[in-house]
Amino acid sequence: MKPNITEEQQFILVKKQVKKIHTFYKHLANYVIINGFLSAIFIASDVKNGDTFIEALVDYHNYKIWFYWGIVIVYQAFITFGEKWFFSKDWEERKLNEYLNK
Repeated sequence: MKPNITEEQQFILVKKQVKKIHTFYKHLANYVIINGFLSAIFIASDVKNGDTFIEALVDYHNYKIWFYWGIVIVYQAFITFGEKWFFSKDWEERKLNEYLNK
């Protein structure tokens, strides 16, 4: 049984959700900008220390921060958008239609 929610309470809930989404997108932008900058610094440092550009470019250690911070981003996306965003009935129906139309 759903409790009766007034329009004001519903507005407050929606406002909180929009703030969570806004915070997530800011965090995602920071993730891309900061990690891109750090990776560039790490690659430049490796090249300065004698690695070739290709060796520095493919070195895992220059990108591990992307992986670990990415886990946090995925967790935050799951918290922000909820399970329905990842495993919704709408998604299932779209995939079924996609495969049926092939």
